[in-house]
Amino acid sequence: MEKNKKSYNTIDKYIARFPDGVQKKLKEMREVIQASAPDAEERISYQMPAFYLKGILVYFAAFKDHIGFFPTSSGIQAFEGECSGYKTSKGTLQLPLDKPLPLDLIGRMVKFRVAENIAKAAKKPL
Repeated sequence: MEKNKKSYNTIDKYIARFPDGVQKKLKEMREVIQASAPDAEERISYQMPAFYLKGILVYFAAFKDHIGFFPTSSGIQAFEGECSGYKTSKGTLQLPLDKPLPLDLIGRMVKFRVAENIAKAAKKPL
């Protein structure tokens, strides 16, 4: 699905380009991220939906057979055991399109990333 590399400046426009079933999953993903990080700002970064709070929290994107969720490498490491049923890489969780999204896990990963970013920001000198 990423063959069409058009530029999108909002998450709504990004989601709208996909088939209905994929849109539904992308909207579910967005809703759980918003609920888990209500103060985060939505952005498009690297042509993917992203959420920002004192730094990038997470990205997500639709692909041919899965939705990629990108909670950074620390997010994957912190939930390594719970991610074992999914294909992962250093900072990516691949969620098959033919299975329900693990919304609880996604929410907890986002909350972890919020806490991590806030802690990092607090350590930075003024």
